[in-house]
Amino acid sequence: MTQLERRIGVPGAIAIGLGAMIGGGLFFVWAPAAALAGPMLPAAIALAGAIAVLNALSTAQLAMEHPVSGGAYAYGRAEVGEQVGFAAGWMFLTGKTASAAAIAVIAGQHLWPEHASWVAAACVAALAALNMLGVRVTAWVSSGIVAIVLLVVLAALAWAAFGQPIAPGAGEFGFVGGTGDALGTGGAPGAAGPLGWLTASGMLFFAFAGYARMATLGEEVRAPRRTLPIAIVAGLAIVLALYAAAGWATSARLGLALPGSVTPLADLVGHPVLHAAVLGAGALACLGSLIGILAGLSRTGLAMARNRDLPGPLSRIAARTRTPIASEAATALVAIVAALTLPAGGLVAFSSTCVLSYYAVAHLSAIRMRATARAGTRAGGGVRMWLPAWVPWLGAIACLGVVLTLPWQGVVGAAAWLALGLAARALLRRAEPDAATR
Repeated sequence: MTQLERRIGVPGAIAIGLGAMIGGGLFFVWAPAAALAGPMLPAAIALAGAIAVLNALSTAQLAMEHPVSGGAYAYGRAEVGEQVGFAAGWMFLTGKTASAAAIAVIAGQHLWPEHASWVAAACVAALAALNMLGVRVTAWVSSGIVAIVLLVVLAALAWAAFGQPIAPGAGEFGFVGGTGDALGTGGAPGAAGPLGWLTASGMLFFAFAGYARMATLGEEVRAPRRTLPIAIVAGLAIVLALYAAAGWATSARLGLALPGSVTPLADLVGHPVLHAAVLGAGALACLGSLIGILAGLSRTGLAMARNRDLPGPLSRIAARTRTPIASEAATALVAIVAALTLPAGGLVAFSSTCVLSYYAVAHLSAIRMRATARAGTRAGGGVRMWLPAWVPWLGAIACLGVVLTLPWQGVVGAAAWLALGLAARALLRRAEPDAATR
C-alpha cells in the first residue's frame, strides 16, 4: 500500500507547521547569529524573514498546482525535470536530517547536558515511533507542544518588555562548543567580518525553515489547494511576529552578553522559576519541531521512493496507521547516527546550506510554471497564477546569495554530497532500465 489518507484541516496543518518552526532554533540561534552579525543582527533577522516569506509564497503557489507529497522535490520534478527534482529532494533529505540531529542534540543539552548525544538518539527514536502511529497523533502532539511553548515564550518576552532583571551571569560563560565556535567567530560580536550579517541570516533561516513541513502534507490535508496556502502563510506570519519579538528582546536586553549566552531566551528571565520554565520549554520546543521534521522527511522519502529515486521498499505504508513506516525508520536511523557523531553547530550550518538550495529549486519551479502557463504548453491546462513574477526570481537570488556566504566547509560538503547523490541515482537508473518509464 502506497497511498496516504486526507485527514488534516487548516488548524491541524498550521499546528504541524508551527511545531516545526517554533523549535530548537528559537532557543538556539540568537547567540551565534549575534556573534556573526554584531550590531547588524536586526538586519540579519529581517533578511532571514524576507527570504522565508519569499520561499513561503512560491511554495504556496506550487502547492495549489501540485497537491502531493514531496514539496519542492515534486514541484521540481514536475515543472523543471527529474534530475532537478531529485536534487531538491536529496538536499531536503540531507539538510533536514542534519537539522533533526542538531535539534535533538540541543534538546539533549537542555535535558541532560552530560549525555546530550545519547539523549538526542533516544528522542529521535521515540518521536519516530510516535509518528508511525499516524499523522493525527502528530497533529495533536504538535498542537499541545505549540500551546505550552508559546505561553512560556510570551511570558519571557513580557518579562523582558517590562524591563525585569535578566538571569545572573548571563553570557559570562561564553558560547563554547556551539555554532559560534564551529564558525570560527570565537563568540566575538561581528568577528566574522563585514559580511558576517549575511552568514548570520543563513543561520537564522534555520529557525524559520520548518514551514517546509506543511508543503509535504499535500496528500494528507483536506482540500489541499485551499488548505496548504492558508496554512503556510498563516503559520509563517505567526512565527515572523514571534521571532521579531525574540530578536528584539535578546539583543536589547542582553546586549553585549548575547553572543556569550548558551540559552539566550532563558537568560532574559532573572526569576529562577520562570527561568527553569523557559529552559524546559526549550527542550519541549525541540521535541515538537523534531516530530514535525521527522514526519516531513519520511513523506519526501516516500515520494522519492515511489519514483525510484530511492530504493522501492521505502515507499511502504502501514495498512493500519497509513504512515510511511519504512521511510520514517530509515530517516530516523540516519539522524541518530548524525546526532551521535557530529556537533550541533556544524549540523546547523550544513542544514542551512542544503535547505536554502532546496528552496532555490522551489523558486525555479515557480518560474518555470509561470513560463509554461503563459506559453499555453501545460499538459494539465491553465493554472491560476496569483504570485507576482518577481517573487521567485528574487527568492532564488536571495537563497543562493546567502548560501555563498555560509561556511565554505558546509557549502563544499553539500555540493560533494549532491554530486554523490546524482551519481548514485544515475547508477540506479542504469541498473534498472525500466525505472525511468514507471
